[in-house]
Amino acid sequence: MRVMGSKDEGKKEVLDVAVVGLGKMGLLHSCILNVLPNVRLVAVCDKSDLIRRVGKKVFKRARLLDDIDKLADVKVDAVYVTTPIPSHFFIAKALYSKRIAPNLFVEKTLASNYDQAKEMCSLANDSGGVSMVGYMKRFGVTYQKARDLLQEQALGEVDSFDAYAYSSDFAEVKEGSGVAGARGGVLEDLGSHVVDVALWFFGDLEVESALVESVTSEGCEDSASILARGIGELKGRFSISWCKKEYRMPEFGLTVHGSNGVLRVNDDALELDLGKGGLKKWYRHDLNDNVGFLLGAPEYFREDEAFVRSMLGGAVVEPTFLTASKVDYFVEQARTRAGRK
Repeated sequence: MRVMGSKDEGKKEVLDVAVVGLGKMGLLHSCILNVLPNVRLVAVCDKSDLIRRVGKKVFKRARLLDDIDKLADVKVDAVYVTTPIPSHFFIAKALYSKRIAPNLFVEKTLASNYDQAKEMCSLANDSGGVSMVGYMKRFGVTYQKARDLLQEQALGEVDSFDAYAYSSDFAEVKEGSGVAGARGGVLEDLGSHVVDVALWFFGDLEVESALVESVTSEGCEDSASILARGIGELKGRFSISWCKKEYRMPEFGLTVHGSNGVLRVNDDALELDLGKGGLKKWYRHDLNDNVGFLLGAPEYFREDEAFVRSMLGGAVVEPTFLTASKVDYFVEQARTRAGRK
């Protein structure tokens, strides 16, 4: 009997789950699902024959399929979509329309544009199942602590923030290469994480101005500077690039200014500076950053655990498709303001 979220027809103690796309993220989620209690990884779907052969050696109990239509014969409760961003909409639409599973987890971003995102929200609502998008920063202990402090008004009245997302992924790519474009652009690929965190921290944001630049090849989105406004007098600035030479590993962070002081947060640490009120600092290990199975980062385990728990228990899990669609809306605004649409 399938789990149907708020409209469930019954409960299962063990969920049968499939993963579509066995790239880096697909492999990561598959491995975590394979060790979670109450979960059976029953199928993995990928178009590449080589990847399927490798996957069969790793996931011995799962069926390795070359087409999502074949998932209909497996009878799964949930599907993870971990393919490249441009394919998310078409795969999710097919899964819903063929009633393959009522519950979907889609890696970020939800879709390639806001119109697609809205349609995916409607499909998810009609399915009656659980929907979730892989914005794993929400499950990082430093960001969770930062949000708690903001909700407690530790900074007083928040007036501005600066957010950044940097990596050196394409810093050494020769000009004219189209390799960066295959990942959909830096706004979706890298910048969406800090956009989601900002929306989670501050609520809805509107883009006032944006500059999107091409570095690796004409038409590719390689760096972006965005000015946004939020509730009341709140102002925000985003700086995003995957061509920063000094960032071998991707780095994300926010600096938040308020009437009582300044808060700085990234993946590894959180600092609250209240001036004469004192300086406090927390690192990951100070915030119980422990999980049952560590792969990639603890956030991934918590994210998958939350999705499974929601399907089993019926609780709402965030970010849902509707929540995540706000990131697609923000990105679309930025592109429009930058003259990219």
